[in-house]
Amino acid sequence: MTTLRVGDTAPDFTSVTQDGQPFTKADLMGQRTILYFYPKDNTSGCTLEAKSLRDGKAELAAMGFRIVGVSPDSERSHRNFCAKHELNFTLLADTDHSVCEAFGVWAEKSMYGRKYMGVLRTTFVIDAEGRIEKIFTKVDTKNHYRQIADAYKQAE
Repeated sequence: MTTLRVGDTAPDFTSVTQDGQPFTKADLMGQRTILYFYPKDNTSGCTLEAKSLRDGKAELAAMGFRIVGVSPDSERSHRNFCAKHELNFTLLADTDHSVCEAFGVWAEKSMYGRKYMGVLRTTFVIDAEGRIEKIFTKVDTKNHYRQIADAYKQAE
C-alpha cells in the first residue's frame, strides 16, 4: 500500500465527478485543494463531514482552498447526496477504488470482527503545484472544516 507523506507529489489519477465530467490530477493544479476521502454517502459520519465542509466553504475559499470529496459511491449516489444536503463542491465517483488506492487510503478494515476492504477517512491538502501540504488522518467529522482552518491559522 502506498504511504504518502507531506512534501510528496500527489499521485496521478483519473476519475469522474457527480455530474459525469472527467477529473484528473491536472484539475487540481493552480489552486490549493482539500481532497478528502470518505467511506460512503449518506452515512452519519460522512454526512457530518460533508456538511461541515459545506458550511465552512466560504471561509476555506477565502483562505485559498477548494474542496473535492472522494468515495467509492457512484455518480448517481453523489448527485443525490449533494442534492439532499445542498453540498456546494465536487465529489468524485471512485467506483473502481483507483484514486483511493493511489492515495493509499483503500485498506483492510474491521467491524464487529468482520474484515473488509474500505476507505480510511483521510484528508490531503494539496498545494497549487500538486504537492501534499498537510494530511489529516484523525478527522473530526463534525468540525472538519474548522480542524483544517485552525491548522492553517496556527501555522501562520
